[in-house]
Amino acid sequence: RTAPAVVLADKAYSSRAIRRHLRRRGIRTVIPHPADQAADRKRLGSRGGRPPAFDHEACKQRNVVERCINRLKQWRGLATRYDKTATIYLAGLHLAAIFIWSAR
Repeated sequence: RTAPAVVLADKAYSSRAIRRHLRRRGIRTVIPHPADQAADRKRLGSRGGRPPAFDHEACKQRNVVERCINRLKQWRGLATRYDKTATIYLAGLHLAAIFIWSAR
């Protein structure tokens, strides 16, 4: 098994436990820091530690992927998974992707 080099996540996954777990495994995180956690860190002063690193370019890429998934979910058959077999589902996914790509 291989470990990912970077984990891209949203603010809901910004906890010390998750960051610590990934840091122990040598995996870099790109997770925005919620305002309440930043305020708590500032309130603690020097005991609050330094803010976690954040890569804005990688976050932009995650946003593009999320918007693509949201557009694919607009296709009811893909969102509800009505198809019985994986091959038919994949064909529907390809058709939806072609329509989305051609609409650009």
